[in-house]
Amino acid sequence: MRIRALTGAGAATIAAWRYAGKYSTYDVTDPSDLATDHWAVTEGGELVGYCCFGAAARVAAAEPAVGTLDIGYGMKPELMGRGRGLRFVAAILEFALRRHDPQRLRLYVLEWNERSRKVASAHGFVVESELRSGDELFLVMVRSARDRVAGATRA
Repeated sequence: MRIRALTGAGAATIAAWRYAGKYSTYDVTDPSDLATDHWAVTEGGELVGYCCFGAAARVAAAEPAVGTLDIGYGMKPELMGRGRGLRFVAAILEFALRRHDPQRLRLYVLEWNERSRKVASAHGFVVESELRSGDELFLVMVRSARDRVAGATRA
């Protein structure tokens, strides 16, 4: 998997994706929401997801932390739950570490999202705290940037 600049066409494609059930909370309805520090994740030239860093990855109630890079991502709905999550997140983490050189990484995982929590745990993230943002409860998951990326391959 490769991380590339997200084009306007890519943002429009992502904004057209629709997630089923409670995953619909991940729907992006406005492509301009992806304009700042968002990146395309591709595999074999196909757009399979996106990622973002810093303020763009933080949930509304979260505060920045010195030395900590916030990371967010979304996978194409049809690909979710098909065993690609570990490689998908590995590519994003490797890119983040090369681009930003943080001391620590932080994710916000919806409390009910077991799949995302398992992938994050496999990459060495642990629950540091919980954070309520609007009606949603997020697990704040962190890890050292020095830890090896699980399932790493050259992105």
